[in-house]
Amino acid sequence: MDSQTQNTSLQRLQNVEKTVVRVLEVAGAVMDELSNPTGPRKEFINNHCRDFMQMIKDIQFTLRNEIKSACEYRPFEKSDYTCRISNEICLSKLEHILSQLDLITQTITPQYHHAHDSTASSASSPMDF
Repeated sequence: MDSQTQNTSLQRLQNVEKTVVRVLEVAGAVMDELSNPTGPRKEFINNHCRDFMQMIKDIQFTLRNEIKSACEYRPFEKSDYTCRISNEICLSKLEHILSQLDLITQTITPQYHHAHDSTASSASSPMDF
């Protein structure tokens, strides 16, 4: 989740929290009305119950969407970090191998030329006997 999406998600969750508080206030108002000594006012109860149910539906909808969004979030799914690091490590190993081969070549080449020169001069020297 990028920062903007994360902030929006947090804002939606804060709104859910505020709605939950409002739901509890509405439920409390209905309970007060039901305990009214003169009897509950039907219109008051109906309006508050309708508000209560709508807020519960809104809360459920928002929470479902937030849960779905959180489950779909896979930050490393499209990342090429692992591949890039693996390639860099392979490149480093190859560079090391090449440097070692260069050292071997530098070490062997003079010895090869010296041995080859010795063999060549030995081959021509039997006439010197």
